Amino acid sequence: MARTRVRFASLLALSAALALVTGCGSGGDTASTPSKDGASGRAGKPVVVVTTTWEGAFAKAAGAEDVKVIVPQSVHHAPDYDPKPSDLAAVGKADFVLYAPFEPYAAKIKEAAGSKAKLVEVDLDNDADKVKAEVARLGALFGTEAAAAKWSAAFDTEYAALAEGVRGAWPGGKSPTVVAQVFTTWSAKLAGATTVGTYGPEAVTPARLAELSAKKPALVLDNAHMSTGTVLPDAGARQVKIVNYPGADLDLLPVYRAAAAEVKKALAGS
Repeated sequence: MARTRVRFASLLALSAALALVTGCGSGGDTASTPSKDGASGRAGKPVVVVTTTWEGAFAKAAGAEDVKVIVPQSVHHAPDYDPKPSDLAAVGKADFVLYAPFEPYAAKIKEAAGSKAKLVEVDLDNDADKVKAEVARLGALFGTEAAAAKWSAAFDTEYAALAEGVRGAWPGGKSPTVVAQVFTTWSAKLAGATTVGTYGPEAVTPARLAELSAKKPALVLDNAHMSTGTVLPDAGARQVKIVNYPGADLDLLPVYRAAAAEVKKALAGS
């Protein structure tokens, strides 16, 4: 999981720009329909602003249809991203702003935009049980419980199929041993692998590397967003790149498909 941080030195200046954006009237804007609970958006559904595509995918899975992502997926180093007036304008119109605890800038965005949106902290973890719990919680907040439940049912079906596919690729039918970065352990669970050690998010010491290498794992499940290169160069383990963040379509399922495919490919070559 990338520890995302965004520069906000210019937020106050952007707040002034927001005033111009929002104060020019609504001539070109499409009015939102307020819901019974005060939320507005498509057919009364909430307007949700999220910091990254990861929160966005959780929101979409929970039933949100009007979702605005602040940090573009193309920004690999979020500290280099400068929020635009349009970002603040979006926050100013939001019913909910979703962020992760390791992202300290959501509250600053909300403050700069003068938004009355509800700030919602999201537990960003692709562990299947945690994902379903968060989707259900967000669905309850958004008033989209039925959509959240429908998504979770479809997720269960696909997750089970992916897990079965990876297990079918186990060499000799035996669960592979893996070392996983702390934010990729969910992929080890998906693969039915035996986790013999973890590392990160802090730098791995030589002593820890020696300890992990001694366990002779078949695979190293590395975090693509925090990779520092080959983790156990002398262990003979195949390193697998695991991606946590969904794409611009805000769909979580491709994240699991990609992880399953990468692990199967690594197992086939081991």
